[in-house]
Amino acid sequence: MSQTVPMTPEGHQRLQDELKRLIREERPRVVQDIAEARAHGDLSENAEYDAAKDRQGFIEGRIAEINGKMARAQVINPSEVKTDKVVFGATVTVFDVESGVESTYRIVGEDEADIKLGLISVNSPVAKGLIGRRADDEVHVKVPSGTRIYEILDIKYE
Repeated sequence: MSQTVPMTPEGHQRLQDELKRLIREERPRVVQDIAEARAHGDLSENAEYDAAKDRQGFIEGRIAEINGKMARAQVINPSEVKTDKVVFGATVTVFDVESGVESTYRIVGEDEADIKLGLISVNSPVAKGLIGRRADDEVHVKVPSGTRIYEILDIKYE
């Protein structure tokens, strides 16, 4: 599990912000919630205590997960990439040959992906199919619903 975790500077900053919030706000709040629930007496039938302990476990797990990703982070600034191929950080405009629809995607890290914003994970089938290709290439991508054929119209690094 020592693989590097590629991310954009924005994604790296978001993870840092989440980590700070979890450590400075969420962790102390859940500790206080546990203390208050303990004060109510019998812990064996105390739903508030159980919920607070569950929340504490989630917070501690997320803190450990973020720390692990930050330790393995490889921050890549797309504006500094100089290539005509699709690589991490590229904003790629594609034409779906079957549907006739043009779409634009930015290839980002796993934690940054949000298809509604056109941000696709570097580990997604579409991103894997596009990486290493150039403008005007025709790409056959295996997706859960079958095989999609895309023509790469444009590649930008912003």
